[in-house]
Amino acid sequence: MWILNYLCSQGIDPDFRAFSKDDALKKLSSMAAELTGDVDASVVYKILYEREQLGSTAIGKGIAIPHGKIPGLGKICVLVARSSSGVDFEAMDNMPVYVLVLLLAPDDATAGYLKILARISRVLKIDNVVDRIRDAAGASEIKQIIAEAEKHL
Repeated sequence: MWILNYLCSQGIDPDFRAFSKDDALKKLSSMAAELTGDVDASVVYKILYEREQLGSTAIGKGIAIPHGKIPGLGKICVLVARSSSGVDFEAMDNMPVYVLVLLLAPDDATAGYLKILARISRVLKIDNVVDRIRDAAGASEIKQIIAEAEKHL
């Protein structure tokens, strides 16, 4: 179950700008709605917002993995956003988030959803992956870094 197999076309934003967690969730929701064509941004936002109320999806070390199951979504979708200035995402370590990986799945994709969520977490926790993504020249290099990191799992 490779992350890049679920990456939406044009699903990497190397110049993501958000001023707060809520702003980031709204922008990611809009991006997902635009790229998938399957879902409404307000529905995605509502689900992501509700998930964040349970606890922040920022896992520390500059990483956040907002995620949720979306009614009407046709397939699992992954989006990657890089913020050069960082976003206050209420992370466990109180550090800003620089790499956000959005995971959306259809309602019935329980096993696949959990597997890809765990894989995203493992890839981003590999030494230097986040630093390399932060220093990458653009979307194609970010994609290459993720692909290389996955080979080490």
